[in-house]
Amino acid sequence: QVQLVESGGGLVQPGGSLRLSCAASGRFTNINAMGWYRQAPGKQRELVATITSGGSSNYADSVKGRFTIARDNAKNTVYLQMDSLKPEDTAVYYCNIDAVVLVAATFRRGDYWGQGTQVTVSS
Repeated sequence: QVQLVESGGGLVQPGGSLRLSCAASGRFTNINAMGWYRQAPGKQRELVATITSGGSSNYADSVKGRFTIARDNAKNTVYLQMDSLKPEDTAVYYCNIDAVVLVAATFRRGDYWGQGTQVTVSS
C-alpha cells in the first residue's frame, strides 16, 4: 500500500508564508514526479507545482515567483514553500506522486494522492 501524509496547512494572513510537507511511504521501486495540486470551493482541482526525480520543476503561472517546490529523495518527501500568499490561494492542497510500487510480486506504476490539507489566506 502507498500512503501520503501531508502537513503544514493552516490559516495565514495575506502576505504570509506556509510550508507544506508530504511524506510518502510504501514499497516503492521508483518515485518519478512529485507534485502539489489544489482545489478551491466550486472549482476544479488544478496543478500548483511538480518536480521530477532529477529536480526539474514546473509551476502554475499564478504561483510563479511566490511558491517553491523541493523534494528529498532519501526521505520520499516533497515540500511546497508558499510565500506572499494571497486570498485566492485559499484551497485544499493535495500531494501527488507518480510511482512504481511492488504489489504482490508485480511492479505497477500509478498515481497516488494524499488526503489534502486546508490552506486559508485571510485577514
